Amino acid sequence: MTSISSSRGARVATAATSGAAAAAGDVARENEGAFNLGARLRAITFFLTSFFLAVPLLIVMTILFPFCWAFDRTRRSALSFCNDVWATVSCALFMKIEVEGRENVPPADEAAVYVANHASFMDIYSMFHLRRPFKFISKTSNFLIPVIGWSMFLTGHVPLKRMERRSQMETLKKCRDMLGDGGSVLFFPEGMRSVTGKMAPFKKGAFSVAAKENVPVVPVTIVGAHEAMASGKEYELHNNSIKVIVHPRIQSTDADVLCERSEKIIKEALVQNS
Repeated sequence: MTSISSSRGARVATAATSGAAAAAGDVARENEGAFNLGARLRAITFFLTSFFLAVPLLIVMTILFPFCWAFDRTRRSALSFCNDVWATVSCALFMKIEVEGRENVPPADEAAVYVANHASFMDIYSMFHLRRPFKFISKTSNFLIPVIGWSMFLTGHVPLKRMERRSQMETLKKCRDMLGDGGSVLFFPEGMRSVTGKMAPFKKGAFSVAAKENVPVVPVTIVGAHEAMASGKEYELHNNSIKVIVHPRIQSTDADVLCERSEKIIKEALVQNS
């Protein structure tokens, strides 16, 4: 009898444990569903806010464009300022973006190549917090997006057809010309956004441009952007803060040295702050 009672007790305890585990799993799934719903609503609200803020700024940029074209064709500082306002206000309502090492940011009138890791749609918004008139490279189709793409065109950002070798060479030439005229350029040397958040090896194009023009490379580590909005999941925006770490400049006429040192600096800071 004792043996039978013990067996029954064990079965009851096992069933109770399984039931508790199942209930906990259901609660976790419900919480995750609610969390994802919240993140999706935040993303929708963020993009709507960003878009509607861009509309009046586009009008201002259209008015300013002829003056920039006549007197500040390369930097287009006034138009870049509109970009900065757009990104700063859009993000301020939804997350905290902190810039560390601002003393390492070159003066606005000094040509430089900025390089950063790339794992999120939020990286561009984050980099605009440096408040410098750099131009970034973006695929040609992005310039066709109403309002946002038109703003990119007015500001002078550089279009690229990724799969065309000729377009790649023309883009690098435009970047060299821009640097030669005192403008700055932003590159994401991984080439594409990382889906996992882990940094991919750097490609050498950005560093070849910097070496040939003998301008400084400014490595920048973006921490937390992947957690805020993962690549491929732009429909979810989580309540994560983002840190933009600006490292001291590197200068060399050896593209390999620039590439290796920049990749090491950015990766180490990413690991230390993750």
